Amino acid sequence: MSVNWEGVFPAVTTKFNDALEIDAHWTEVNLEAQLAAGVAGIVVSGSLGEASTLSMDEKAELVELTAKLVKGRVPVICGIAQRTTADACTMSRMAEAAGAEGLMLLPPMLYTSDSRETMTFLRTVAEATDLPIMLYNNPVAYNVDVTPDMLLELADEPKFEAIKESSDDVRRITDIVNLVGDRYHIFTGVDNIALEALMLGGVGWIAGLVCAFPRETVAIYNLARQGRYAEAVEIYRWFMPLLHLDVSTKLVQNIKLAEAMVGLGTETVRPPRLPLAGEERSRVVATINKALANRPEELVSEALGQPC
Repeated sequence: MSVNWEGVFPAVTTKFNDALEIDAHWTEVNLEAQLAAGVAGIVVSGSLGEASTLSMDEKAELVELTAKLVKGRVPVICGIAQRTTADACTMSRMAEAAGAEGLMLLPPMLYTSDSRETMTFLRTVAEATDLPIMLYNNPVAYNVDVTPDMLLELADEPKFEAIKESSDDVRRITDIVNLVGDRYHIFTGVDNIALEALMLGGVGWIAGLVCAFPRETVAIYNLARQGRYAEAVEIYRWFMPLLHLDVSTKLVQNIKLAEAMVGLGTETVRPPRLPLAGEERSRVVATINKALANRPEELVSEALGQPC
């Protein structure tokens, strides 16, 4: 089984109905919008997908539903973020059985592991699955940094094919390339430095605001890969106030509000999260409305090769 690790891979939100169960209708609506825009893969059960509120059975259910709706058009990747090594191995096997074609693996959740513990965890999970793995590095949110030196050490494990680099330091892209060359497919995982990462050698984008703005996200990616940076920058500057909403402890609420405002989802989140309220919500609504009033439709359509 193989995954073409290039392009925009939405880290989709998990859609819930009023009973806080997985909502198949809104899942399908959003997935079809992503696919119509030209995304290259779908990531479920990530941080934006409220993985911490999902049971392992629900994560498998989500993979199965997504695979059924996607119908093989793009690969479905399952986020693996578990507290113990045993649970991570079990979840990897459950995701594979449910139809996942790849994994996005975080180091241990909650416990801040040192480099020896982190490497042992990653290798143990890799041994438990036949699926290709994207290693998700997010020291800002999760306190464990998988450094370029550690990536060099892991290079002998062929299942580690890609990296989601979310250290919030775009210089890390160059450090990785300088040390390991093209051994890994490097994805950016931070929306508001995505274009910079693509310009420095990233080949993919695990995106957040794509959940509400798939066309604009894919347009920036396409233009960057074609070296049409002036056009990419024009869309990116329009997009930046929205992209900042991804770099927040309220990223789930922010992006679900944006989805609701464009007709691609609802604001429903699982507690302990609550939907945005008061002045905070008004501020985000104003940001989204301003962007909607000035969408660069013509440039986006041209970048997508579609009629305006």
